[in-house]
Amino acid sequence: MKSLLLAQSLELKPVYRIEEIIPIDTISRATGYRMLKELEQLGLVERIKRGYYSVRTCVKQPADVLEHLIPTLQALKQARTFGKYYNESDARVAKNIINGLITLDYKAYELTHYQSPSKLFIYVDNLDNASTVLKNYGFSEGTKGSVVLLPHIGDFSNEIQRVYLDCIAYGGRSTHDAIAIELLYGDKLKTKGVFPVELISKVKEDMPRVPTIESNR
Repeated sequence: MKSLLLAQSLELKPVYRIEEIIPIDTISRATGYRMLKELEQLGLVERIKRGYYSVRTCVKQPADVLEHLIPTLQALKQARTFGKYYNESDARVAKNIINGLITLDYKAYELTHYQSPSKLFIYVDNLDNASTVLKNYGFSEGTKGSVVLLPHIGDFSNEIQRVYLDCIAYGGRSTHDAIAIELLYGDKLKTKGVFPVELISKVKEDMPRVPTIESNR
């Protein structure tokens, strides 16, 4: 897919002007906007405000890895965020009242004890029903909460693999969690990402006495 090759050619940074993503000097404006729309639909690019976009760091993963990240990216596009007290108690309450599969921060911490969790991400069968439960307990939906509901999309047969792929897809501090998971559970992963050598070294320094993983597959 040409749009994917376009995204992989970008130098990663927090925010892009639309002109930096669409090289209108080499392709038509119509083609450029079509490619941008494809990237948005995949969940690799997100519009921040008019003319400005963010690109997920996972776009730099090899194509065969990206294929396995699509379910997570689609789930993240539909995520709904909630908060009540906007502190750690929100996660404790949500874990007790929502039936679902926990992933990312809290699950990664349970697996690795590497980074203290920041947000509670939960896969649920029905977003509307789970949202109603939270609202009945006084939660408000918005953008600043620490409880995030995700639709149940994709394969969950290997829980560790799914959490690992979720961490790669989400990017940021979760990339560190992905590396920590691979260090500890590499034998349980069929699909593995590729990470910078310096980032692997950083995680290894913070997690002494763990096995070594290669910087590439």
